[in-house]
Amino acid sequence: MTIDSITKNLIEVDRLLIIQDLDGVCIPLVKDPLTRIIDKSYVEAAYELKEEFRVLTNGEHEGYRGVNRLIEKAFNSDTKFLDYCGYLPGLAAGGVQYQNRNGKVKAEGVTEEEKDFLKRLPQRIKSLIFKEISSILPELTYEQYRKQTHLAVIDTELSPTINLNYLFELIPNDIEKQRKLQQIALQVMNKLLDDSVNTGLSDSFFLHIAPNLGINGEKELIKLADKSDIGTTDIQFMIKGATKEKGLLVLLNKYIKEKRNYFPFGRDFNARQAPNSLQELNKFVKDKISHDDMPILVGVGDTVTSSEIEKGVWSRGGSDRGFLTLIQEIGKSFQKKNQVFIVDSSSGEVDRPNLSKGVLEGVSDPYDNLKFNHIFTLGPSEYIKWFKKLSKKRAIRKNAN
Repeated sequence: MTIDSITKNLIEVDRLLIIQDLDGVCIPLVKDPLTRIIDKSYVEAAYELKEEFRVLTNGEHEGYRGVNRLIEKAFNSDTKFLDYCGYLPGLAAGGVQYQNRNGKVKAEGVTEEEKDFLKRLPQRIKSLIFKEISSILPELTYEQYRKQTHLAVIDTELSPTINLNYLFELIPNDIEKQRKLQQIALQVMNKLLDDSVNTGLSDSFFLHIAPNLGINGEKELIKLADKSDIGTTDIQFMIKGATKEKGLLVLLNKYIKEKRNYFPFGRDFNARQAPNSLQELNKFVKDKISHDDMPILVGVGDTVTSSEIEKGVWSRGGSDRGFLTLIQEIGKSFQKKNQVFIVDSSSGEVDRPNLSKGVLEGVSDPYDNLKFNHIFTLGPSEYIKWFKKLSKKRAIRKNAN
C-alpha cells in the first residue's frame, strides 16, 4: 500500500490516535541535545490534531534539556500560543512523565524516594565517568576531561543518561576504544543500579540502552561498535516500568476517556501497573476496550535494531520496537488497519543505519515479526511534510462534519 493510499485512509477514519517518538523523527539527531531544533510548523500541526496526537519519548518534557525549551525557542517565547495549548501532549521519560497541552507536567507512579535518588545521580555519574575517561584517553588535559564529562552526562530529572557521542568523535576510527567506552559506561550505570538496591529501592530502576540488541531476561543488551554501526550511544537510568509499550496503554486510557468518557484501565492507571510482555499487554487491551471504542493507531519511531549474532540467529531491539510492535499486534487483535512508520534518522549527527535505499540492514531482517507500513527514507523533513499534510486534511474533514 502506498503512502498516498495510507494517508487517504487516515484522513477518513472516524477515530485516530498518532503516537510518535520525537528525537530522530521530528527532531534531527545531534551529538549535543542542547543544540536540537524543533520545526515551528510541526508544533502547529500537532496542535491542530488535538486529542488525535500524543508523543511517547524517552527524553523529557521539562528542565533546561527538555523539549519544552525547544518549543519556547521556536516560538520566541510567544506566551499567547504556548499558554493556548502549544506544548506537545503525551508521555516522556519512557512512560511516567505526562504532559497536557498547557505544559502541565506530572510524574505518574513515581515515589518521592525514587525522585530523591535520581536527583543526586547526575553528580555521581560525573565523578565515576571522569576517572574512566582518563584511563581510555590519557592524552587529554584535565580541562578536556572536565568538558567531556559535562557533555557525556545528561542531567535530566527522571532519566539521567550517559551520552557517548562526543567521546566517539575523539576516536572515530578506533573501534576497540569505542567498545571500551560503551562497556565502561555500562559498568558505571550498573554500579549505581546496585547502589539503588542497597538503599532499599530494589524494584525501582532499570537501565535503558539505546540502541540495544533486545532484552535478556529483564536486562537490555548493549550493542557494541563495529565497522558498519557505532552501536550504543546512550545508557539511561530509568524508572522501572517506564517503557514505551507500557506508556502506550496510558495514552490509550486517556484517549478513550476524552473520546468515550470512561477510563478502560482505571482513573489512576499508570505505566508501572501495566503487564510486562507484549502478549500480556495486547490481551489486557483486548479485554478492556471494545472494538467500537478502539481508534486506528499510528506508531512512528526511528530506533529499531536487528543484528545476526550467528548464522540464522537474530537479536532484535531498539527503544521504539516494543510500542511499534504492540500497535501492530493490537491492529490484528481488533481487525483495525493500524499503521507502523519508521523514519530514517541517519542524516543527523549521530551514526545510525541508512535506510535511504529501502534496505533495512541493522534495523530489521527477513524473519522479523515487526513490519513497517512505510519508511520515511529522507528523514525528519520528509516525515514533517507528511505530518503537516495529514493534520491539515484531518482538520478540514472535522470542520466539515
